[in-house]
Amino acid sequence: MSKTAIPGHSLAIRKPPVVWTIAGFDPSSGAGVTADLKTATALECYGVACITALTVQNTLGVRRVEQVAPRTVRETLETLREDLPPQAIKIGMLATAAIASEVADFLEALGEPRCPIVLDPILRSSSGAELLDAEGIQVLRERLLPLAAVVTPNRAEAAILTGLNIAADDAAEEAARMLRTLGAGAAVVTGGEAAGADQSRCEDVVAFAAGKMEFVETLSASRLTSRATHGTGCAFSTAIACGLAKGQSVPAAVTAAKAFVRRAIQRAPGLGSGRGPMGLERAADGN
Repeated sequence: MSKTAIPGHSLAIRKPPVVWTIAGFDPSSGAGVTADLKTATALECYGVACITALTVQNTLGVRRVEQVAPRTVRETLETLREDLPPQAIKIGMLATAAIASEVADFLEALGEPRCPIVLDPILRSSSGAELLDAEGIQVLRERLLPLAAVVTPNRAEAAILTGLNIAADDAAEEAARMLRTLGAGAAVVTGGEAAGADQSRCEDVVAFAAGKMEFVETLSASRLTSRATHGTGCAFSTAIACGLAKGQSVPAAVTAAKAFVRRAIQRAPGLGSGRGPMGLERAADGN
């Protein structure tokens, strides 16, 4: 963080890194931009949001989605850039091809060097609601994926993006490598949903480059038994963006984000009758 001195005061205020979230709004505050902003605050970043869609949902599931006009999304991004330029950008739910195209147009026009972009490909909700149309998935794969410093699909999303049948850890490794070849700087195929032979472990597969060397690593942890898993992907990807905004390497940011989400699940407030929210406000201890 940079420091700004206030005239007449000896105290210097630290300016937090600005992290954008481009995503949908969850009125139950478990996922989407609400979870993203809570994560950014917990990790001492300043979060700002461009909302792409309004959802009618609670912890039991998504009932309806209403997209924001693509022109409004573009105007929001342009207005934010004028006053609050980002040190990192997280992209979540995009809802339609038209919105995805507007976001891609905006990011491509930024030119190089861009700040780190973390792409969380939100394709369907946990309750089965479609959150991005087929044309939007194509835009995401062909235009947004190559702009991403990190892409963070779960196994179902990775299967859609790569066309692979991901039912085992070795397939997740292949998918992570393929996402790199499709243009992503790094890929994290998350394993929060039960998969693989060992159901007691949660395995996230990370593919990245360091210098001229290619690496594929597996981050393993015991699986938590909890209902408080609403918004885990949102918080994870935003935590990575916060780490990158602070200058962390991709492996360091991913490892710290995994630990952050784990603490958030453990410290959940126990709200809701379905997949409840995490304790994001309490999860930053140790960061």
